[in-house]
Amino acid sequence: MSLASREALASARESLDALADNTSVDAAKLAADLTAVTALLDREVSLRRVLTDPAQSGEAKAELVTRLLAGQVGGECADLVAGMVRSRWSNSRDLVDAIEELASGADLVAAERAGDLDDVEDELFRFGRIVTSNPELRAALTDKVADRSAKAALLRELLGGRANPVTERLVVRLVTAPRGRSLEGGLTALSKLAADRRDRMVAEVVSAVPLNEQQKQRLGDALAKLYGRRVHLNLDVDPEVLGGIQVRIGDEIVSGTIADRLAEAGRRMAG
Repeated sequence: MSLASREALASARESLDALADNTSVDAAKLAADLTAVTALLDREVSLRRVLTDPAQSGEAKAELVTRLLAGQVGGECADLVAGMVRSRWSNSRDLVDAIEELASGADLVAAERAGDLDDVEDELFRFGRIVTSNPELRAALTDKVADRSAKAALLRELLGGRANPVTERLVVRLVTAPRGRSLEGGLTALSKLAADRRDRMVAEVVSAVPLNEQQKQRLGDALAKLYGRRVHLNLDVDPEVLGGIQVRIGDEIVSGTIADRLAEAGRRMAG
């Protein structure tokens, strides 16, 4: 996104946070309404162009949104989208992407209120690992010609009763309406959004054996001190690391595994 769209998105996130502070707002319904608006603007290219046309006044665009959405979505959703179209967007796609992000954010608010946000973060990570390790499942979920309802049914069979309802909704939306993203990229974005909900970074940690609670606490504290933010640990076990741990935060890798030290020693000997 360009600067204008980033500023507009930041303002929209603040508006969502304000709604999140109001416990009378049904966050799950807001998420569903925002998802419906995303689908509408994905279909109606000319409408989203009008709503991001810099030649039109913000108030005129807000009034148009209010009229179009009246009776179709809740008042909170209509007000939120009306506020968004008052802002300046660099292109129409940025507006739709932002509304979709707010839909996911609203679902994460629902999980946070229920005390389930940590579970949702962990389930998104674990589902990503399952997809990565199962090529047949990935192929079924990313098949561009497969029916959306069939994909949704498959996911509900896999996740229903086993995962938090918020996790299920997020994954079903991503798979049935990827909007140009890869499955892995979409899951990573959702994990980051969940972490940002608590102002934390996400660290993918691979160790040779499972870490105990004391080790996880020490690692989390060390990373928080290093990065100046709380860090959520997504844990995975891989015996091939031969001891130690490997930590990935974004594009940065902090490695302390025996395998890496052996490889480095080999490189030095070869040099």
